[in-house]
Amino acid sequence: MPDLTFPPAPKDKRALEEGAVLSPRFDAAGLATAVVVDADDGAVLMLAHMNATALSLTIETGIAHYWSRSRNQLWKKGETSGNFQTVVEIRTDCDQDALLLRVRVAGDGATCHTGRRSCFYRTVELRDGHATLAEIEPRPAGDVHGQ
Repeated sequence: MPDLTFPPAPKDKRALEEGAVLSPRFDAAGLATAVVVDADDGAVLMLAHMNATALSLTIETGIAHYWSRSRNQLWKKGETSGNFQTVVEIRTDCDQDALLLRVRVAGDGATCHTGRRSCFYRTVELRDGHATLAEIEPRPAGDVHGQ
């Protein structure tokens, strides 16, 4: 268990937005949204959620940890794939309810469970009056997820 804890968010808006104390504002489910980008080129890699434990472990170890809503458990990114995310920087937004993680990805560099670098590998397009998806990053060769 991590040793790091976070104080409750201050009631004073100025203290929350301009102060030096990290007081994450977790939602009713105890989560904060985390946007994850490549530390070198700024590419958006994934969107995840962190609870207090995940955030504490991330800060203490320098390796990204998240809360998996689908599995309802703590998740150390890369633990099974080897694609660990080493954290270069963590930022918080003005009201401390969202996080930005700048990371470097180990292994083959894939962040998405499909084997792609980014989870954002499709664009939304309007075709013949219908919203469709178009792939901008092809499925990796030998990927078993789409079979």
